[in-house]
Amino acid sequence: MAPPETAGYRFNHTMIRVKDIKESIAFYTDVIGMEVISEYHNNDAKFSLYFLAFDHSDGKDTKEEKDSAKMRREGQKGVLELTHNHGTESDPEFKGYANGNQEPGRGFGHLAISVDDIQAACDRFERLGVRFHKKLTDGKMKNIAFILDPDG
Repeated sequence: MAPPETAGYRFNHTMIRVKDIKESIAFYTDVIGMEVISEYHNNDAKFSLYFLAFDHSDGKDTKEEKDSAKMRREGQKGVLELTHNHGTESDPEFKGYANGNQEPGRGFGHLAISVDDIQAACDRFERLGVRFHKKLTDGKMKNIAFILDPDG
């Protein structure tokens, strides 16, 4: 049983750093189907934060409802924060970020997203040219696939 002092705790969001924010926003919105729900830009420190989530209203929520306090980042489930350090997208010396699945930087593994029909989702990802780390037909686990975002 969790300590009573933690009764109001809830998971808020996960942050990943991205090299090219335009490519990443397109991937997470057009391919995965999330929406940008909030942005923060700090030009002095040269970084921007983009918060994304799924619309769980089946398209019924209006823009005003989505912009309300209830729908902002703090009230959402499964929020993804993309952190973009300005200039990485055009820096030829930038080698990218560790993906967590190989050295150096092994640790973080993946983001998991449930879908209604995994075969249909994988077929769509194939048509869209999304890179796979593991296809349904690979390995022993035939009910799971891993796709790669623009940063791998």
